[in-house]
Amino acid sequence: MRKLELVVPCHFGLEAVVKREIYDLGYEITRVEDGRVSFEGDEEAICRANIFLRGAERVLLSVGRFHATTFDELFEGIKALPWEDYIPKDGKFWVTKASSIKSKLFSPSDIQSIAKKAMVERLKRVYHVDWFPEDGAIYPVRIFLLKDEVMVTIDTTGESLHKRGYRTMTSKAPLTETLAASLLMLTPWKKDRILIDPFCGSGTFPIEAAMMAANIAPGMNRSFTAEQWTNLIPRKMWYETVEEAREAIDMDVKVDIQGYDIDPEVVKAARENAKRAGVENLIHFQQRPVAQLRHPKKYGFIITNPPYGERLEDKKDLPELYSTIGEVYRGLDSWSMYMITSYEDAERYVGRKADKNRKIYNGMIKTYFYQFMGPKPPKRV
Repeated sequence: MRKLELVVPCHFGLEAVVKREIYDLGYEITRVEDGRVSFEGDEEAICRANIFLRGAERVLLSVGRFHATTFDELFEGIKALPWEDYIPKDGKFWVTKASSIKSKLFSPSDIQSIAKKAMVERLKRVYHVDWFPEDGAIYPVRIFLLKDEVMVTIDTTGESLHKRGYRTMTSKAPLTETLAASLLMLTPWKKDRILIDPFCGSGTFPIEAAMMAANIAPGMNRSFTAEQWTNLIPRKMWYETVEEAREAIDMDVKVDIQGYDIDPEVVKAARENAKRAGVENLIHFQQRPVAQLRHPKKYGFIITNPPYGERLEDKKDLPELYSTIGEVYRGLDSWSMYMITSYEDAERYVGRKADKNRKIYNGMIKTYFYQFMGPKPPKRV
């Protein structure tokens, strides 16, 4: 087993959640930057991070870092990296993405083509060939420049980790699975507490909560780019990691997780998604407007992503909608409410200032995660 540095991009502002997840998997964090967390691991860590991490967008294998302000320096820096340690003679390799922030080199297409040429030069010399068939496993390279520091990685994941495989039916303005999971982990909700999402849409919050409660690993039912890297990771390692995930599942868990939506078609889609995720028996979905939200028990949680009027004609309905949310919440004795929205007047119409408020980017939309804390339940004797 060799020592590797793995880089995990995540939602900007939610690095602490992913950092905690990595610690829980048993790995050492090497650095935390805006929108990504790096840690040290081995080949097995690639399998485990892809299968178990809930808040990560993907898992990147770091090839190296260096400083570059000219294309010559970029070329030489890429050429100096040990590509032969990762890419076999028949490997298909290209720079799938290059991004540049506050750096002298800023053209993604130029960075991509120069990096590919430098990789080819290095591998031609090592493998003593003039031409590569590139008909084997794929090795997509991602390059990030920040203030002239170049970070070079290979993507082990493929399709982003928010593609769990259960959500083929989506509603308007859906929340990604990774963002929903990260927000749930930011709250003190635990599986023995009630959770209701009165604007459940395609069911992402309730489904992610149910998967957490039953300890279902988010990546166990999908495939990853690095599964084909038999030169680095034995196939057996993937099977063993999936088996580790399977053995941890607890479908006998007792939960009270509910999802409501006013649209019957959306509720139907949420049920289908829950079924594909294997948690349909752990969630109660119902067509119901938010005004009818009641619950006799105390210390529950509302965790939700209400409409925020992406279209101008919807904005006029928001004061009434958020006022209704506030009324409903006041009627739930000792509950907590966590709400992600881009609506800047949310607190005003809810009728209470949030105890905490965190700015989070949902795609390109600036949103706020309002946290209205209820009292802690008394300790059980």
